[in-house]
Amino acid sequence: MSILFIIVAAILLLGPLIAIHEFGHYWVARKLGVKVLIYSIGFGPKIIHKTSKKTGIQYQLSALPLGGYVKMLDERDGNVKEEDLPYAFNRQSVWKRIAIVAAGPAINLIFAVLLFWLLFLPAQEQLNTRVGKVVADTPAAMQNMQVGDKIVMVDGKETKSWEQVNLALVNRVGETGVVNLQVESQNQLKNLQLPINNFLKQQGDSAFAVLGFQPYHPPIPAVIYKLTDDGAAVRQGMKEGDKIVEINGVAMRDWFDVVDVVQKSPEKMLNISVLRAGQPLNLHVMPQGHRDNMGNVVGMLGVEAQALDNEIPEQYKQVIHYNPLEALGVAVNKTVQLSGMMFGSVVKMVRGLIGLESLSGPITIAKFAGQSAEMGLQSFISFMAMMSVSLGILNLLPIPMLDGGHLLYYVIEAIRGKPVSEHIQIIGLKIGIVLLGSMMLLAIFNDFMRL
Repeated sequence: MSILFIIVAAILLLGPLIAIHEFGHYWVARKLGVKVLIYSIGFGPKIIHKTSKKTGIQYQLSALPLGGYVKMLDERDGNVKEEDLPYAFNRQSVWKRIAIVAAGPAINLIFAVLLFWLLFLPAQEQLNTRVGKVVADTPAAMQNMQVGDKIVMVDGKETKSWEQVNLALVNRVGETGVVNLQVESQNQLKNLQLPINNFLKQQGDSAFAVLGFQPYHPPIPAVIYKLTDDGAAVRQGMKEGDKIVEINGVAMRDWFDVVDVVQKSPEKMLNISVLRAGQPLNLHVMPQGHRDNMGNVVGMLGVEAQALDNEIPEQYKQVIHYNPLEALGVAVNKTVQLSGMMFGSVVKMVRGLIGLESLSGPITIAKFAGQSAEMGLQSFISFMAMMSVSLGILNLLPIPMLDGGHLLYYVIEAIRGKPVSEHIQIIGLKIGIVLLGSMMLLAIFNDFMRL
């Protein structure tokens, strides 16, 4: 995946999200009679601009594409002609100002609902929530979860897909206690309590891997189909056709077992037993360390398995099909669930339950945009919907400079009957600049560390 592809994907992702966010402010302001001066996508020097002869509004595309703004007529920005005073933002009632400021985040959440609705409309054949693998010596195994058990609820929330299971589990990030699962086992319901401790606090952890169960995977034999020229495997004696039987004395049932052990062993010497042309052979191979998208170092051998077109057993399959109204309800529910999870994550970060290293900046977002685009239109739309939720929720945080900070001032004004003093607003602005600047620097630092 080229850098140019990543940049184009990031622009196609963030451009519409920024544009629609600012359009929310712009549209409601105009509907409520506020005079709009500039509608800008991006900050800094103008690249393209055009002024409407009818309205006098200047539409522009600016050099720094990390946001945008709508500039409205406001006495705080300079002198306003007397005939234009009724159209100044600062002269509007507090409720109108609340509506204008809230419109940006609101339209991002509405846009996310629309995108999810489009994704939920077609009938989809997918895996049901029946467990395909239970790993020994994990919370799931200790609670006697069995292969074939079907997960129907997580912490009291119904789960009809693995995505819903994963979202419910990720919602417990940083927590200590138990995850309550209700599973259908041999036509009977049973409750499992899986203990967690600082759940998923280690960046890059998988909820399924930590708890010790996995969805069904069609079996792939642990046979090397292809070797990369510069990989650790080819340099240390492995050959195409080798069947990996054991690693460090542990039997490898399939390719997924091999991947799991290798990824957990960067720069560690492994004793790998293989069958080559039917003859047993022991090899000592050290996986190379490689940073994944979240900056974690994982092991890589430089080998590939042969992709087999295995049929998924009927008991693991399901077809989900919603009518348009049902799809809309599911889309709204998913947007609400993601919004709550993001708010909760921010609170947990403040409490120290989630590390600051989980903050991501523009580089990580661009990389994920490129990967989702490479996987196809459906994946890209799904990522755009999640980013739209993220943009909407983050802008509602009560931090001065963000929409949420302005809303906080206006809510206080509505309660008190008079605006927050200019002095306090200036102090808040300075605090907001420091907070946002620090968060941005930390996010960019995390991005570079992941590289």
